[in-house]
Amino acid sequence: MEAKANLKYLRISPRKVKIVLDLIRGKDVAVATAILMQTPKAASEPVLKLLKSAAANAENNHQMDPEKLYVSACAANPGPIIKRIMPRAQGRAYRINKRTSHVTITLSER
Repeated sequence: MEAKANLKYLRISPRKVKIVLDLIRGKDVAVATAILMQTPKAASEPVLKLLKSAAANAENNHQMDPEKLYVSACAANPGPIIKRIMPRAQGRAYRINKRTSHVTITLSER
């Protein structure tokens, strides 16, 4: 049995979120929570909130033991790109891509 939680349209690039997810993949939920609380990355706060949501889903919806939970899978996929224009010299315009992420965390019991 596994429990999932999804976070859509997170306004952080998937490349930056994947760095944080690599830190917690395969770890127990308590250890992963401690790692995320001490990580000075912008993505660690929303990922921590998502991890707590997945743990609550496992406990309340699937009657899993919260002590035995671990992060079995986690992924950050690209969402829609918000496109903006930056004025440049001689009347040119450069495109600025504001990237978004769809993050998924899956928890399982050991």
